[in-house]
Amino acid sequence: MDTMTIIGWRRICMLDAIPRLGARTLPAPKGEIAIFRCSDDSVFALRNRCPHKHGPLSEGIVHGHRVTCPLHSWVIDLEGGEAVAPDVGCAPKIPTRIIDGAVWLALEAHD
Repeated sequence: MDTMTIIGWRRICMLDAIPRLGARTLPAPKGEIAIFRCSDDSVFALRNRCPHKHGPLSEGIVHGHRVTCPLHSWVIDLEGGEAVAPDVGCAPKIPTRIIDGAVWLALEAHD
């Protein structure tokens, strides 16, 4: 399947190119995107800026379906991008899909 068969979606990489409990970044016009892979092979994408002090979420610790910001330890839920209470804020989410072992993003939702 190629990018022409899924309008509005872009093939980014193979799932195996993202380490489990790790992240990969992708430049984008509205700011870098962080693509996270959880231990269960779920993939989530958020704008790579913590809502607190704009720390690089891609450098944080992935645990469950959350990431802890490396700057001030805010925890961000990867499924929705929301900070976990008592903190408040959101890192915008970019829709993801896994198709035939490849990671796809709906970049139009971000750009």
